[in-house]
Amino acid sequence: MADKPSPDTPGRPERIALVTGSLAEPRLAKIADEIADAALDPVVVNVGVKVAALMTAEIVERRLKLPEGTDRVLMPGRFRGDLDRLERFFGVPFARGPDEVADIPDYFGQKRRATDLSKHDVTIFAEIVDATVLDVDALIARALFLKGEGADVIDLGCLPDTPFPHLEEAIAALHGEGLKVSVDSFDLAELTRATRAGADFLLSLNETNLHVAKEGPAVPVLVPATQGDLESLCRAVDACLADGQPFLADPILDPIHYGFTASVVRYSELRRRYPDIPILMGIGNVTELTDADTTGINAILMGLISELHIQAVLAVQVSPHCRTAVREFDRARREYFAARQAGALPQGFGGGLMALRDRKPYAASPEEIARLAAEVRDRNFRIDVTEAGIHIYNRDGHHVAGDPFALFPHLKVEDDGGHAFYLGVETARAEIAYRLGKRYAQDEGLKWGVAGEIAGSPEAAHRLTFKEAGTTLQAQAAKAKAAKAKAGETP
Repeated sequence: MADKPSPDTPGRPERIALVTGSLAEPRLAKIADEIADAALDPVVVNVGVKVAALMTAEIVERRLKLPEGTDRVLMPGRFRGDLDRLERFFGVPFARGPDEVADIPDYFGQKRRATDLSKHDVTIFAEIVDATVLDVDALIARALFLKGEGADVIDLGCLPDTPFPHLEEAIAALHGEGLKVSVDSFDLAELTRATRAGADFLLSLNETNLHVAKEGPAVPVLVPATQGDLESLCRAVDACLADGQPFLADPILDPIHYGFTASVVRYSELRRRYPDIPILMGIGNVTELTDADTTGINAILMGLISELHIQAVLAVQVSPHCRTAVREFDRARREYFAARQAGALPQGFGGGLMALRDRKPYAASPEEIARLAAEVRDRNFRIDVTEAGIHIYNRDGHHVAGDPFALFPHLKVEDDGGHAFYLGVETARAEIAYRLGKRYAQDEGLKWGVAGEIAGSPEAAHRLTFKEAGTTLQAQAAKAKAAKAKAGETP
């Protein structure tokens, strides 16, 4: 067992041992020098292997010599050994760092900031626009899906001139699932039925029909009596304030080229006049009616909401390009809340809305990849992406191109269909990353932020089990096993 480091010295920087292998040591040493400051003393420790991520806990116990005064140890992100075991053996905390050496500076910045994305201060209403024509079972299924995406209130959208005979049954069923319900209708009779049936919110009332709010407990969402008429909205707000009637106010966000800028000004003016009232912003007129990826649109709208302290948003995801709007806004409200609480720009709080591009797309430079390629002594292909293009290399050569088809003639896998297929998939991913400016890692899918998330989070916790070998290694292992069996050996 290694000697336990000396006790902390008051006022000294935290000493962190950055464990690495010989291939990554020069680069990591440079990064360690860059991030060292009065609070952080990073020390690079080479354990005497080429790739530290491939070590087991037993190898680490044998080889690792910690510098005196080490406070904690950071292992490579792809190291899969037992950290608890190492903590017990060395007597200091062990943690996994980021997968890529290039992300070490960001890792320490985020750790110091200790970002908590569990909190927010915006309620998401998610509308089922065709609720009238769906039966109760279908409504429940859609509502539970939207809840899973981040919705807090399920908004039942009523269609004009379309009966909604099961409105009361739908409200009761959704309440039975523990969901809050709002009803959006231009039909005052439907709104009256909704509040009498126990709906939590009514969309949308104005100064001419505000009396409907007295028919039941539902909280009304107030809108202008005519489009863009802020004064009529303010009169409805004043009436509710005078009566002690809870409400939300929505000046209505208009589509681009149809009053968008003026509508943004209305939200700002409403907040100026009423610093403390609850406001709702409906985003569908912009997200649904603009041919642009919704992650960027929602990032800007969330900026308005955060600065104006708007308490609620109404999101719809009808158009195919808006199908993750609720999920995106759930992520945005958490990142922006954390940034505002920290008094910071919305940068470095998880990047859930970074879908098409990454702030740091390349984990290494072309020169660093060339140096790594020169050290390779086996036939397994490695694939990387830099600003120079797609790199593929093994002991037989190092090739770079922007198009996978330009690489294929150098690979000599024409007679190995499985291997060729694997390399085709990987180089196609690499080309997408190269063209868009995304981070690529071999044998891993591209990350699309919250917009392409299937399970977990964009920065999910490190896997607790070893990742299954890639197709190349699987094929080689199968061939070796078959050869042993043919020779009569026991696998």
